[in-house]
Amino acid sequence: MSPFLVFSVIAGYFIILIFISYLTSRDSSNETFFTGNRQSPWFVVAFGMIGASLSGVTFISVPGEVGALISADEPTYKAFSYFQLVLGYLLGYFVIANVLMPVYYKLKLVTIYSYLEERFGIKTYKTGSLFFLFSQTMGASLRLFLVAGVLQIAFFDTYGIPFVVTVAITILLIWIYTFRAGIKTIVWTDTLQTFFMLLAVVITVIVISKTLNLSFSGLVSTIEDHKYSKIFVWDWKSSKFFVKQFFSGAFIAIVMTGLDQNMMQKNLTCRNLGEAKKNMYWFSWILVPVNFLFLSLGLLLYLYAAEKGIAIPERSDDLYPILALRYFSSFVGIIFLLGIIAAAFSSADSALTALTTAFCVDFLNLKELPERRKTRSRLFVHIGFSLLLFLVIIVFRLINNDSVITAVFKVAGYTYGPLLGLYTYGLFTKWKVRDSFVPFVAVFAPVLTFFISHYSGKIIPGYNMGFELLIINGLITFIGLMIIRKK
Repeated sequence: MSPFLVFSVIAGYFIILIFISYLTSRDSSNETFFTGNRQSPWFVVAFGMIGASLSGVTFISVPGEVGALISADEPTYKAFSYFQLVLGYLLGYFVIANVLMPVYYKLKLVTIYSYLEERFGIKTYKTGSLFFLFSQTMGASLRLFLVAGVLQIAFFDTYGIPFVVTVAITILLIWIYTFRAGIKTIVWTDTLQTFFMLLAVVITVIVISKTLNLSFSGLVSTIEDHKYSKIFVWDWKSSKFFVKQFFSGAFIAIVMTGLDQNMMQKNLTCRNLGEAKKNMYWFSWILVPVNFLFLSLGLLLYLYAAEKGIAIPERSDDLYPILALRYFSSFVGIIFLLGIIAAAFSSADSALTALTTAFCVDFLNLKELPERRKTRSRLFVHIGFSLLLFLVIIVFRLINNDSVITAVFKVAGYTYGPLLGLYTYGLFTKWKVRDSFVPFVAVFAPVLTFFISHYSGKIIPGYNMGFELLIINGLITFIGLMIIRKK
């Protein structure tokens, strides 16, 4: 692919996004930015949330990890074991639709952490929002790091443009099409971005199938019979043990969707609770086959590389980008670029909006300000978080040596654990707590979880801690809240 072609594709894509922003931002207000005036069609939200949920992490890391080893301690392939998490998502989304969303709609919340103030007090409320801000900043930075790396390989390296400039341009483009109408624009741009992401995967699967002379039935049997398609792991000491993965998937869905302002802000733009539930049910059922499609793509990428004698890169995250940009046709390269850009930006743009919303509502208390000062404050916060994402991405570039998908879930496990404990305690008990002690419990829980995870192999010989650290973290938080409860 020529650099000019790459540039044309990227430029054309963002022209479309900016045009959508123009259409959705007419007569916009701060209410539009934060809630979309609560007029979003549920089916548009549902389809767009697929892209936001998957993100660039799933688009690149999930296919790459199919043929990667679990760890040095577990020298077996990850294969389709990720699908065990996905099955757990269904349980998590059911809980969100029937436990969390009725509370959010009943209280007519703008940010979901406002619930903590009503249930516990102001310090608990600020603590919950602060944990979200930290976790979302890390998660959005990791996802943008992925897409910036792909753009660097595809275009900017050709002209010797440094990675710092690539990141700056990437974030600037997001800011341009989100700063006016915020979540209202994102509901519609996410729909377009989900379409491009799924189109890229389907076309890549078709192209590889034709190259390997596989009919549809041949494709199904090849996937079914290959060692990489193994889903279930029954060794209880393994980090990929089914029971651990399934329930970890359920809790990951609850915290990374139901307790995440980024994802819930889209749901809260629906007209009413009934439509929001409908959105959640359809979104969850579509997400299962979509994730299986990504895993199937990963298996085919490894088969293609073996057939063509292509060396597998050291980092599994690099497999799909390298094959798409260097070995497939220009057409597939273009579709891949659209897919990865759409995947990364569908989560990053809403993350930036959610960060701005949470900080403005939870910490600046904009309700008390005149409309003009609200707009000016919101604009400065939006710029501030854009700069913060830029700095975190650069730092991550310097220190990262792990698979990005693992890094994202590790961060989520430590930072979302306290939120899981707080909401579980708030929703399923009637006890009050000493509000001033909650920040200490929220900090202590992830610290203790880290040590438990680090020494898990010594505590139980041969045991490998997986994503269940999220559950452990939430449990420690819950126990801490029990200790500081008011009599």
